[in-house]
Amino acid sequence: MAFDNDRDVELIERRTEYAGFFRLDRLQLRHRRFNGDWTAPLTRELVLRRPAVALLPYDPVADRVVLLEQFRLGAWIADRPGWMVEIPAGLIDTGESKEDSAARETLEETGLAVAELLPVGEFATSPGGFNEWVSLFCGRVDAPAETSLHGLASEQEDIRILPMPASDALALLAEGRIQNAITLIALQWFALNRDALRRRWASLEASGSAA
Repeated sequence: MAFDNDRDVELIERRTEYAGFFRLDRLQLRHRRFNGDWTAPLTRELVLRRPAVALLPYDPVADRVVLLEQFRLGAWIADRPGWMVEIPAGLIDTGESKEDSAARETLEETGLAVAELLPVGEFATSPGGFNEWVSLFCGRVDAPAETSLHGLASEQEDIRILPMPASDALALLAEGRIQNAITLIALQWFALNRDALRRRWASLEASGSAA
């Protein structure tokens, strides 16, 4: 049975309970069941925020990725390690394209300029209670060899970048040490596409050097 958002969901009531950096709405609705019947009215809370982007920085010549580490309140409050290993990510500003947003966030959080972006995919982070969708990219960069500190002072960001050989990043993934969902998805995609990326981008680097 194929469902239709307009035909098979009935919104009964919606009101905003809180509006700040995030917005919280309370909705009452019902939806069609798989057997064709309707559910009883359901009350649900929904957190709303702008669409987000994320980017895995990759240097195909050095075969090096750039991860980063920063404090995350949600992890800390869940009694998990508060400093998480991630990739650059953030919300899309009004009037900004997904690609421009991904490049901007990467520059702000790592200091690296993105020479080329490849789209990886789009996905929901927690659709049971959030409307957020993430557009994920892989970006070609000239990765440094050493760690350094970055982030916007105006946003109290304290970010340590972690350049590392691609094999080391994939080892973190295999060992279960990547606990940020966006980063886990990005590295799983990278594991499948690493060789193709090197062929595509390393050849571009070589032709650019020759020119």
